[in-house]
Amino acid sequence: MNQKVRLDKYLWAIRIFKTRSQAAEACDLGKVKQLGHAVKASRNVNIGDEYEVKTEARKWVLKVTNVIDKRVQYAEAIKNYLDITPAEEVERLKFEASAFYSGKRLSKIGRPTKKQRRDLEGFIGD
Repeated sequence: MNQKVRLDKYLWAIRIFKTRSQAAEACDLGKVKQLGHAVKASRNVNIGDEYEVKTEARKWVLKVTNVIDKRVQYAEAIKNYLDITPAEEVERLKFEASAFYSGKRLSKIGRPTKKQRRDLEGFIGD
């Protein structure tokens, strides 16, 4: 059974993009490539195709192992492609994630927290 599925629908079904319109827009902007050339959203996906996909979160290199057209849960979706992203790209992503600002106040910088202020007042005896 060789079903025809559009590239934007496939990328949405395997959960690379949250919406099909985001997948189509990425294709239109040239963020989805096959063999180094930008591809259109209407292109049919075939088993064995390899695509380079740039999303906001990361860069993917995917090899199609099965063609689906319905969105399925993540555990099922990952069975339909192989993530063959180069190791250096994955390492770069891990480094960027560790350097991400978490929102927690760095120690010994800026105003004391309420707990630190109370501890200080208890120590000074106010």
